Order: sequence, then C-alpha cells, then structure tokens
Amino acid sequence: MPDTRPDTTTRTGPGLFVRFANLVAELAGRPLTFLMAVMLIIAWALTGPAFGFSETWQLIVNTGTTIVTFLMVFVLQNSQNRDGRALQAKLDELILHSQAENRFIGVERLDEKELRRLSELLHREAEAANEVAEQVEDDRKAQSG
Repeated sequence: MPDTRPDTTTRTGPGLFVRFANLVAELAGRPLTFLMAVMLIIAWALTGPAFGFSETWQLIVNTGTTIVTFLMVFVLQNSQNRDGRALQAKLDELILHSQAENRFIGVERLDEKELRRLSELLHREAEAANEVAEQVEDDRKAQSG
C-alpha cells in the first residue's frame, strides 16, 4: 500500500500571520498575561476619581477592550481552525491504520442532522457491544462457578 501521508519534512514553515497568531495565542493564555490585564483594569479604576469618572475616562477602557477583543477573535479562530484540522488529520490517520471503519473519515463535514444520526447509531452499537460483553462475562462466571 502506498504511503499517502503528507511529507512534513519539506514544508517551508508557517507564514507570518500563522507565526504571529501562534505567538499571540500562546502569550494570551499565560497566567501572567491575565494578571497584567487585571492590574491594568485596577489601575484604570483607580484613576477614575482623578478624571471625575468622565465619559472620556470610560471611553478609554471601552475602546481598548473592544479593539483587543475584536483582534483576538481572528487570532484565536485561526489557531482553533489549525488545531482542529491537525487533530482531524491525526484521527483520520488512526482510522486508516487501525481496525476502525474507514467510513468515519471525513465525518466532520457532515451536517448536524447527519452527525446526530451517526452518533445515535454509534450509541446503539456501543450498547449492543456492552450487552454482548456482559453476556460473555456472565457465561464465563457461570462456567467457572
């Protein structure tokens, strides 16, 4: 059987945006980053009396958080998309080289109704397999006891 796996040794590496998105996602998920954000909000809140809790004072934090949130959506979505594709490729590889049924390759592209139907089918198959396993165990106990 020919090897259909992608050649990961000749890849040129991720592009500029991917590297940037990886770095931002990594930094954003660190406890220190969260602590710095909390400290920034506390510092902003403490400056409220000095600015008379003005609309401009409120606008500063609203604008800043809106911009950061807006940009982070795209960075995090990029990371999530790549992680999902990589995970799916790994699962497909496991399915192809195991005794699992190849019909499950590509199921992530099914619509919700088809996925629900497949999930129910698998649940019924799992229940039937459990019943068979329980029967085998009961038979084994009856034979040995």
